[in-house]
Amino acid sequence: MVATTVIVGGGLAGGAAAALLAQAGQRPLLLEKTAGEHDKVCGEFLSTEAQAHLAALGFDAGRLGGSPIDRVRLVSGSRSAEARLPFTALGLTRRRLDAALLDHAAAAGAKVERGVTVRQVDGTALTTTSGALTPASLLLATGKHDVRGAKRDTTGTLDHLIGFKQYYRADAATLRALAGVIEIVLFDGGYAGLQRVEDGMVNLCLLVGRPRFDAAGGGEGLLADLLREPHLARRLGNATPLLDRPLTISGVPYGFVHRGEDSAFRLGDQAGVIPSFSGDGMSIALHSARLAAAAVLGGATPAAYHARFRHDVAAQIGRATWLQRAGETVAGRHLLVAGIGLVPPLLRWAAALTRVPPTALRRAGLQI
Repeated sequence: MVATTVIVGGGLAGGAAAALLAQAGQRPLLLEKTAGEHDKVCGEFLSTEAQAHLAALGFDAGRLGGSPIDRVRLVSGSRSAEARLPFTALGLTRRRLDAALLDHAAAAGAKVERGVTVRQVDGTALTTTSGALTPASLLLATGKHDVRGAKRDTTGTLDHLIGFKQYYRADAATLRALAGVIEIVLFDGGYAGLQRVEDGMVNLCLLVGRPRFDAAGGGEGLLADLLREPHLARRLGNATPLLDRPLTISGVPYGFVHRGEDSAFRLGDQAGVIPSFSGDGMSIALHSARLAAAAVLGGATPAAYHARFRHDVAAQIGRATWLQRAGETVAGRHLLVAGIGLVPPLLRWAAALTRVPPTALRRAGLQI
């Protein structure tokens, strides 16, 4: 079987690339291994850049009921500091966003096949659970998970952190306290993001180092331990968890930027992984989709596309990774805890450093 363009992975990068190619007259085939809507370990912070990328697809993320966010609050123990963001973000679950984007791509003419797993990649040839494929162009958008035969070289990345995610049905006081704000809660060995998403839910997404994870006896023990932290206890002590078990992920290569030779176009986390605190992961994924779709339509090589991607985002990923490393090297605690009075300007500085530059967005045809 021969397909002109095959996209592996139905997350933001894959769905956006499929929509762009279909809108340009192609009929790409997108393969997604899950059979239906599903949750992901993700902070679910949709920045203004990400919203601009989606709007350029004719996709209105605002209609999905996300919670607006225009402030960030940093919390450490009994201390806190707050700063206004230079944009209004949305808190929106990946379950709802990814599924709606795949529907949008299908409506534009893309062929979306769910429940198909890619077993092996050899150049652009694929072995899948529904047969073999040999497309002219292959786009790998499998997120944080590699496919056999297309493993990333993640040497030197920050891959020691473990991620957790849980949704909560919170009380009215917590919902009021989190209206319009994302809270970054620092604790020994890691940090958590806490924000509202749609339908009155609250997303708790956190990263910890292996020592803190092991000391707690694993994921369930860690969450129980963290919910005794004063701030999280105040926010979530009366909340009801909505997932039977928290979602987990490990070995994420923060700081990775693809520099190898490839026959495939790598999108999203397959091309570059920015530390989670930046809130820029989804916008980078969508930026990669726009660049990759333009490359396929223009007949550019994967090497040329990857060079362009690195030019646009490698510096932002590098600076965010430096901040992540710095936060782990000050007496075993976060750098910002040492000077919490300086947090508002530091937060604005960090946000400016880790965002995709407006010039890169304008080159991609976007205005923000």
